Amino acid sequence: MAEIEIGMGKSGRRAYGFDDIAIVPSRRTRDPEDVDISWKIDAYQFDLPLMASAMDGVVSPATAIEVGRLGGVGVLNLEGLWCRYQDADAVLAEIAELPVEKATRRMQELYQEPLKLELVSQRIAEIKAAGVVSCASVTPQRTEALLPAILEGGLDMLVIQGTVVSAEHVSSTVEPLNLKTFIRELDMPVIVGGCATYRAALHLMRTGAAGILVGVGPGHACTTRGVLGLGVPQATAIADVRAARMRHLDETGVYCQVIADGGMATGGDISKAIVCGADAVMIGSPLAAAAEAPGRGHHWGMATFHPTLPRGARVTTAVRGTLEEVLLGPANENDGKLNLFGGLRTSMATCGYLDIKEFQKAEVMVAPALQTEGKSLQKAQGVGMGH
Repeated sequence: MAEIEIGMGKSGRRAYGFDDIAIVPSRRTRDPEDVDISWKIDAYQFDLPLMASAMDGVVSPATAIEVGRLGGVGVLNLEGLWCRYQDADAVLAEIAELPVEKATRRMQELYQEPLKLELVSQRIAEIKAAGVVSCASVTPQRTEALLPAILEGGLDMLVIQGTVVSAEHVSSTVEPLNLKTFIRELDMPVIVGGCATYRAALHLMRTGAAGILVGVGPGHACTTRGVLGLGVPQATAIADVRAARMRHLDETGVYCQVIADGGMATGGDISKAIVCGADAVMIGSPLAAAAEAPGRGHHWGMATFHPTLPRGARVTTAVRGTLEEVLLGPANENDGKLNLFGGLRTSMATCGYLDIKEFQKAEVMVAPALQTEGKSLQKAQGVGMGH
C-alpha cells in the first residue's frame, strides 16, 4: 500500500475507521431468517458472535450469565472490583455517584484493595453454575499468580488482555510471561490482545492463541490515543489482522479467530467489523446502556484506575433498554443502538450472505460521505443518525 509523505523524513499509511467505509450491497438478497450469525471458537459454539467486554461497569457474574443465556459470552475482569470486594455492588453504587472531578482519583483508591484469590474462584464458579460458558480476563502481569484460582474455579476460556499485548515483551526487571509456553501448557482456549498490526497479530497467533483481540484505543471509555498517542483505526487494523490470519492458516492449517475489540456503537459498526475480517466482536459501551449493567449507566476501561497513568474515563451512558433489547430487540429507537445483532443479521441478508465467513467476502468502499449524505435534517434535529 502506498504511503503518504508526512514530511521529508517521515511517511505513513492512510488508515480507515468504521465511519470511513461502507458495505456495498451485492446482486443477491436473502430472508433474514435464513441467515446464520453463530460463532464457534475452539469447542464452544455461540448463537451470537459476541464477547461482552471485561469492564466492571458492564460485566458482573449476573450479566455474564444473562449474556450467555442470550447467546454470547460475558468476560469477567478477574482484576476488577468483583474479585476485590465481596460486596462489589456497593462499591459500584459509590462510583456511580462520584462527581466528575473526583471520579478518577477515588477509583484509583478503590482499586487499591487487594485481589482475593477465593473471590476469583467463587466468581467463576457462580457463572459456571448457571450452565453458561465461563470466560474471564487477566493482564499478562498477573496471569501466573491468578492461575491456581482460575483452575480451581474451572474457567472455560481465558482472555489475556492489555492495552497492547505482544509475543515479545522485554523486561530487565521481571521475567515476562512466555505466552507460547503458557498457552500450549494450558488445557483451555486462550484469547490474547489487544493488537492492531499484521506483524504483532501474526506473532500472537504463533503462540497458539485460539483468538486475537484487535483494537488499541478505539473504545468509548479509552483515552490511550490521547495519553500515549497510540492507535490504528479499526477498519484498517481488522483488515491487517485478517491478512495475518490467512498467512497463519497457510503456514499451520490452524484458523485463529479474529475478534474486533472496541469502537462499535451500532449494528452497522458490527457489520463493518465482520466484513473487514472479524469473526466476532467484543463490545462494552453498548452493553453499559442495558438496564442490567452493574455500572448504573456508567462504564470505564481496565486502565482507567491505573495508579500512575490512567488511560480511561468514567463515561456516562443513558440506559436504553434491557440487555435482551440491546442485543436482540425489539428496538424502539431508530439509531441502530438497539437490536444490534438484528442489525447484523439484516445487513447480511440485504447483501445476500448466509453466514459470517461468507459476509467477510462482501465488498467495501471508502465512503466518508455515508455519515452525512442526505442526513442534514436528522443532524439538525438530533434524531436517527444525527444523535
